[in-house]
Amino acid sequence: MYSERLLEHFQNPHNVGELDDADIRAEVSNPICGDILRLTAAVAAGRIERIAYQARGCTASIAAGSALTELLLGTTAEEASRLSRDDVEEAVGGLSNESKHAAVLAIDGVKALLRGWPS
Repeated sequence: MYSERLLEHFQNPHNVGELDDADIRAEVSNPICGDILRLTAAVAAGRIERIAYQARGCTASIAAGSALTELLLGTTAEEASRLSRDDVEEAVGGLSNESKHAAVLAIDGVKALLRGWPS
């Protein structure tokens, strides 16, 4: 059973797509379940000014990607680096044990995004 917040993010995902003029691009996958998360972000004055995501996977991974973009919008690299799986899980109203991999994928996406952060 999914939370109302998770279902809202799944049915009406926020920041879906890809930024053509992105400063950072990252793609991560879960080799066990095959879920894929792609993030693109534009950075201005050291903060994520715009962000978009594309996800292929389960309901929880799609919802976690949507929630993640909201968590990342406006953050600095340092602030983004402090995000945790618990933050993602809380943003979607909780995850069952079978769906916790969605929060892991989201945080793997953050780590990959930070590796490409512009100097």
